[in-house]
Amino acid sequence: MFVPDKYLAYYVSAKTNRRLIPWNGYCPTHVKILPEDILREREAHPKAKVIVHPECTPPVIQLADEAFSTEGMCKYAKASKTSEIIVGTEVGLLYRLQKENPEKKFYPASRQAICPNMKLITLEKILWLLENMNHLPQAKRDEVKYEVKVPEDIRTKAKKAVDRMLEVS
Repeated sequence: MFVPDKYLAYYVSAKTNRRLIPWNGYCPTHVKILPEDILREREAHPKAKVIVHPECTPPVIQLADEAFSTEGMCKYAKASKTSEIIVGTEVGLLYRLQKENPEKKFYPASRQAICPNMKLITLEKILWLLENMNHLPQAKRDEVKYEVKVPEDIRTKAKKAVDRMLEVS
């Protein structure tokens, strides 16, 4: 069984030739990127390469030149000879891509691909938490302090999977 994203499950299944049972969940941000968005941006930027996140729907992935994890997109942008890239993932990544590659142009595949949960995290909130955590009542401190203990054999296998995910295909 593959959780939490059925579209990522389809992508992984196709790439690995393994039968996976996808959980019927999906990323509400990536499903906002539609095939017509890719076609529109390709028409507007004919020299640009299209890269998308594998949590996009299969029709969107089929229209892309490449599908990468977030870190894979960053590595591709740096290594690629192309000077224009259409990016199919959360629009916030474009800031990082532009900052790391000022000589290139990046275009969002869809301006609708905004993750409201990611936008809740701000530097100001992190700073406030770090400065005030010791002043919070113990019960509140316990709420913001999570420790997950995983057996070593599971940690090792999980790390291998994460390391493979971060590699550029």
